[in-house]
Amino acid sequence: MAGNRTFTMIKPEAVAAGHAGKILDMIMANGFRVISLKYTRLSPQEAGAFYAVHKERPFYGELVDYMASGPIYAAILEKANAVEDFRKLIGATDPANAEDGTIRKRFAESKAKNAVHGSDSDENAAIEGAYFFTGREQH
Repeated sequence: MAGNRTFTMIKPEAVAAGHAGKILDMIMANGFRVISLKYTRLSPQEAGAFYAVHKERPFYGELVDYMASGPIYAAILEKANAVEDFRKLIGATDPANAEDGTIRKRFAESKAKNAVHGSDSDENAAIEGAYFFTGREQH
């Protein structure tokens, strides 16, 4: 059964480029409700812990450095079938392969700097949301 919450981060390059408001507008225009929202910056240790699942992959070090390079927006979103619908909205990891009208097609710089993170499962959405937000912060 699909859940009704997912987690996202607007990544450092999208924030630096001034796209966060436009990305949030797209998210809400597509029926998502923002449950929790935080503007923050990850330390290298926090970014490493968040992406620990990728620790053995060759891109891990670059990913950690990149995610700690500037402020991000973290958010929990709500909508029926949230994870799957949000994955469709953000588009393919590589913006060159993303469909028109997706967040990554519109705002991503590259496969590595792809504007947003989106949870890939209901279980990971809950884990990732809890990494950034206490229960009291999840409205």
